[in-house]
Amino acid sequence: MPADFSFQLWPDDLERLEPYIEEACARVPLLGTAGITRVVNGPIPYTPDGNPLVGPMPGVPGAYEACVFSFGITQAGGAGKVLAEWVTEGETEWDMWSVDPRRFTSFADQAYTNAKGVEVYSHEYDIQFPRYEWPAGRGKRVSPLYERLASRGAQFTAHAGWERAAWFARPGDDTSLDACKTFDRRGPWYEAVREECLAVRDAAGLLELPGFSRFRLAGDGAAAALRALVTGTLPRTGRMSLVYISDTQGRIVSELSAVRLGKDEFLLTSGSGAEWHDEELLRAHLAKVAADSGGGGGGDGGGGIALTNETEGYTALVLSGPRSADIMAEVSPAADLALPWLSHQRTTVAGCDVAALRVSYAGELGWELHVRMGDAAAVHDAVTAAGARHGLRPFGTYALDSLRIEKGYRSWKQDLSTDYTMLEGGLARFVKLDKAQPFPGREALRRQRDAGGPAQTFATLTVRSPDCDAPYLATVWAGDERVGLVTSGNYGHRTEQSIALAVVDAASAAEGTALEVEIFGERFPAVVQAEGPLYDNDNRKLRGVDS
Repeated sequence: MPADFSFQLWPDDLERLEPYIEEACARVPLLGTAGITRVVNGPIPYTPDGNPLVGPMPGVPGAYEACVFSFGITQAGGAGKVLAEWVTEGETEWDMWSVDPRRFTSFADQAYTNAKGVEVYSHEYDIQFPRYEWPAGRGKRVSPLYERLASRGAQFTAHAGWERAAWFARPGDDTSLDACKTFDRRGPWYEAVREECLAVRDAAGLLELPGFSRFRLAGDGAAAALRALVTGTLPRTGRMSLVYISDTQGRIVSELSAVRLGKDEFLLTSGSGAEWHDEELLRAHLAKVAADSGGGGGGDGGGGIALTNETEGYTALVLSGPRSADIMAEVSPAADLALPWLSHQRTTVAGCDVAALRVSYAGELGWELHVRMGDAAAVHDAVTAAGARHGLRPFGTYALDSLRIEKGYRSWKQDLSTDYTMLEGGLARFVKLDKAQPFPGREALRRQRDAGGPAQTFATLTVRSPDCDAPYLATVWAGDERVGLVTSGNYGHRTEQSIALAVVDAASAAEGTALEVEIFGERFPAVVQAEGPLYDNDNRKLRGVDS
């Protein structure tokens, strides 16, 4: 196709379609009497995931996209509504991340787009299995550890182009793609993932997570600027915490880990898929802060505040489990292991500079070790060698998802979306309505609070489903009434039960309420659990008290 091909059609080519036209006329004879009045022969556009691009144009403030509609006019009404909301309101009624242009970042080059487009088109109407890892366009972003992990049996999944170990196959495990065409939780990964989860519980596990969206915010006024954006408070220097950004309606826009390095210096990290979304959000806010203070609207916000994207330069090694402190003591003798949960420090491992964050998405005692890409192999090898004496085992993202759901930890654009307000999402503890600096959505959240609270709320359910776990957006029922939707579902190997995180009507959210969750057309009994984690409810293991 010529590079300048746009708003054009190809010549008619009815011969290519003749067999299909004949079959259609045989099935609907009336078609054969109607005649052909016009032929439209043009290309069908495809993005790498088959969804259109509707929303803010990456890197171009004030510009919006509405293109790549593979199903054409059938998508026009919804696209027009959403685009109008983006242009006039700066936000949409529904969470539209699935079509947001910013979901594709620098990895989505032409070769990747071509490969994925052909794959999507070829399997347009195939059944989409939850753990079938589509093979086209892989290997776009790999860390220096990729070959090491592969040699240990890693089966990979891609997040924003980054190859991450999903699970580690044992000798004899079926690693074929065909074996993954199942909705049953007991796929070929099941026993390996179970062993990984129990290793993290009983000893220690090591997982590499390349691709954290990573930004450094620094300069005079950085703390004040950030405080005016997030719904809650900021951590003290030397500490870290989760911070949330809401829109004008108080709905969840983003979640970031804020690591405070100094009075006006922060490391901000978020999910791998959020890189362009969060960078644009932060830069737009800094530009507004600068403009309001008369400092202009420079790309870094002006006023001496700089935002630096460090995503490509670093990776993270997640060391988690009760023996992780013993391993850290061996590989980093200078580290202060007495520092509490949600603290951070600079240390060295194998002679390499490491940012050790005392936090664990797995819900056990542990650290995230953030290192430069060039140092990843040395640090990984040192931790692996020391860990051999302590039962250390590599684990993957499938295990991590099982571990985090037992703790009730949220996942961005599953449990955290603009379909729900901060209060509906069960995040009231991260909202400070009385803080001095207003933030986007504060008044909307005050109104929701003053009206008696949200009509729907976050809840953890245990589900008696023998074979399958609840998929995203599974319906939650109370008798014949639809009362909510599942946001995440998985099997918890430490608690030995199927778990669903959901948003349900407030009247159905009391502990012990009997509900049902519909899983692939069949309803299964479910029970609302008490607020808080199902595993290590008082966080003693996480804090290292029981290690």
